[in-house]
Amino acid sequence: MKQYYVTGMSCAACQNHVEKAVSAVEGVTSVSVSLLTNSMGVEGNASPEDVIRAVEAAGYGASAKDSKGESQKTAQNADALEDKETPLIRKRLIASICFLLPLMYMSMGHMMWGWPLPSFLDGNHVGMGIAQMLFAIVIIVINKKFFINGFKGLIHRAPNMDTLVALGSGVSFAWSVYVLFAMTVAMRDGNTALVEDYMMQFYFESAAMILTLITVGKMLEAHSKGKTTDALKSLMNLAPKMAVILRDGKEVEIPAEEVERGDIFIVKPGESIPVDGQIIEGVSAIDESALTGESIPVDKEAGDRVSAATINQSGFLKCQATRVGEDTTLSQIIKMVSEAAATKAPIAKIADRVSGVFVPVVISIALITMVAWLALGADFAQALSRGIAVLVISCPCALGLATPVAIMVGNGVGARNGILFKTAVSLEEAGKVDVIALDKTGTITSGKPVVTDILPAENVERNELLSLAFALEKKSEHPLARAIIACGETEDIEPLEAEEFHAVVGNGLTGKIDGRSTYGGNLSFLQSILSLPESIAGEAKSLAEEGKTPLFFAQEDRFLGIIAVADVIKEESPKAIEELKNMGIRVVMLTGDNEATARAIGRQAGVDGVIAGVLPDGKEKTIKNLSKYGRIGMVGDGINDAPALTRADIGIAIGAGTDVAIDSADVVLMNSTLLDVPAAVRLSRRVLRNIHENLFWAFIYNLIGIPLAAGLLGLKLDPMFGAAAMSLSSFCVVSNALRLNLIDIHSSKRDKKKKSISDEEFVLETAQDGQEEVLAGKEGDIMTKTMNINGMMCAHCEATVKKALEAVEGVKEALVSHEKGTAVVSLDAEISDDVLKDAVEAKDYEVTAIS
Repeated sequence: MKQYYVTGMSCAACQNHVEKAVSAVEGVTSVSVSLLTNSMGVEGNASPEDVIRAVEAAGYGASAKDSKGESQKTAQNADALEDKETPLIRKRLIASICFLLPLMYMSMGHMMWGWPLPSFLDGNHVGMGIAQMLFAIVIIVINKKFFINGFKGLIHRAPNMDTLVALGSGVSFAWSVYVLFAMTVAMRDGNTALVEDYMMQFYFESAAMILTLITVGKMLEAHSKGKTTDALKSLMNLAPKMAVILRDGKEVEIPAEEVERGDIFIVKPGESIPVDGQIIEGVSAIDESALTGESIPVDKEAGDRVSAATINQSGFLKCQATRVGEDTTLSQIIKMVSEAAATKAPIAKIADRVSGVFVPVVISIALITMVAWLALGADFAQALSRGIAVLVISCPCALGLATPVAIMVGNGVGARNGILFKTAVSLEEAGKVDVIALDKTGTITSGKPVVTDILPAENVERNELLSLAFALEKKSEHPLARAIIACGETEDIEPLEAEEFHAVVGNGLTGKIDGRSTYGGNLSFLQSILSLPESIAGEAKSLAEEGKTPLFFAQEDRFLGIIAVADVIKEESPKAIEELKNMGIRVVMLTGDNEATARAIGRQAGVDGVIAGVLPDGKEKTIKNLSKYGRIGMVGDGINDAPALTRADIGIAIGAGTDVAIDSADVVLMNSTLLDVPAAVRLSRRVLRNIHENLFWAFIYNLIGIPLAAGLLGLKLDPMFGAAAMSLSSFCVVSNALRLNLIDIHSSKRDKKKKSISDEEFVLETAQDGQEEVLAGKEGDIMTKTMNINGMMCAHCEATVKKALEAVEGVKEALVSHEKGTAVVSLDAEISDDVLKDAVEAKDYEVTAIS
């Protein structure tokens, strides 16, 4: 999407006109204009010159956003968002008031309450009229922008809010000038009664007051609009300006945008980190609140990643730059929030359609009002007053701002809390989901196996079991080994040395510790070495049903005990899932893990359903199948989640996940906590409610105001009061949107439960049934073979066997379970048993039977 700045827009009608003009340019596939940020996003292959030419032909100004270095772009964007409008409008307002006060004193103070005038004007009606005209002319010149933009829009057949103001004020002034000349004729003829009558038909004060009151409204609106972009401006201001890098062994300070990938940079305590990098030396606590909203500093050490704009609080760090310029996390966040502000929510189309015809309709109503009152016998001045009131009370601005201000504030609230919505559509749609599917590993669970149980055998000390297991696993690269190593290091176990170490792939480990043979591995491996008590198999089954992987250890002919390892659920996961369910959302867990482990995790997390044993394309098809229940949200963090994130109505990526997952998602959770999922839904619902409120008041204001101004309700509305009401309407809409800054998106106190899918309707297939249903939809005849395999002991082994089998031509899918010791292979071609057996045994597992 190419970004542009647009100048000269004053209301939703302007915005709509610019969109139409650019949409007509050849090569433009879509265009979105934001009145709030005076920006435009254009997709397609049209050249910037053609786009700018189309905007200028429509009567507005445009320029392409700078494509220079990211630091310069950020500075330029921040400068563009700076509230330059309010100070200028304030100057116009002060100058207008200075000339309006003597005008009002003369037209109302003297005429209504008899306040004294200078002697040369006392009783001099023509002189008073000329003085009022001169004051009004000065105020018109001060506020000439309304007339320039308004009549320019009229010339381009795209009337806007300024057109209404210019017509209202201009007609009032023109009529008053006519009355002034008519008064001179009456004085020549000596008709003093007519002179007195004409004196009461001056609208110079209305012409000036309309402009001044609209300027007051514009200033309040500009000030409020400036507040809505505070979050984005604060993000841009975080961009570090300088960096200290090492060159030829010396510390050199350079601009942050000049840091290149691979440079070594230094960060001292209290300094901001200039670019994304990886720590190569040092330990520190990093304040990441600027990016994630999380106030608690995160401990970092060598090997950990750091992000630009976060703050080094304690230690001295030496880091290597990994992502610089526009690739840094901060720059990506700024880009996401900026592009979201430049896009439109579906609900905005309602206001767009109305604003496109609003101004011409209002002008027509004003003319009809005048004609109707003249037909009813009113004098011209009275009919004119009604028509002017209709013009100035109408406000397309309120309609145009109703959606974008709420979207902008909502995006800002999300960004401050580490929740990034990529588009306005995703912000609106997130709150409408009916079912949310959660990936298991790294989303519900921590994604890192940990030791959950240490169960020493009879007459074996706990530390002895852990110490021997630690010594044996230290030399293993297996993922489960890392859990035992981490446990041993945490408990400061005295390191022992394992000699003659050997890994029996798919079974376990052997080695000599203090000269005695020591073994570790799965149940079948240990049973092949020594005789185990019958109760051990039952205990292993019980642990497996809890979603844990039991590892067995022995030394010589002595059984040492069991250490259970599992990928445990995150502490906040059950609370987050409960909050989602309380909102009326069904929660499903998707995983490629085996069914027993998946269901154990599902029970602990409290999900409504579990779909296990699914491949990446299986996840995508599962999301497609779930869509029968309504709008689907998918939360994931890995490469294998990308297809499902894309398929879902709303894809939500955990921020600590892969770049592919983040690129595929509509919403990114920087804090990597599942609690931000209900927070995102909650924020979306509050923003949508705020938009509904804004649209309601914008519509109801015009539905009541226009008939009132036209005199249909039996009241006479002075044009000045119409102008005041018009000014306040936009201010009220923007102020209502700013209330979103006050909400606590992590509080569930005000959650409302929408009608959810009933238990009878919400039926999920089991893992195996679900896979068979997916396969049944494929072309060709599908046959299956079940393989009994020895040597598998964990999910890692399952993945190895699965990959080996699915690499065989003709194998469509393999469902592998290390607990059952089986692989169910689906084939779309005839494959001999020997080919399947060779593929598995090439990975050092044993195939005992194929049926």
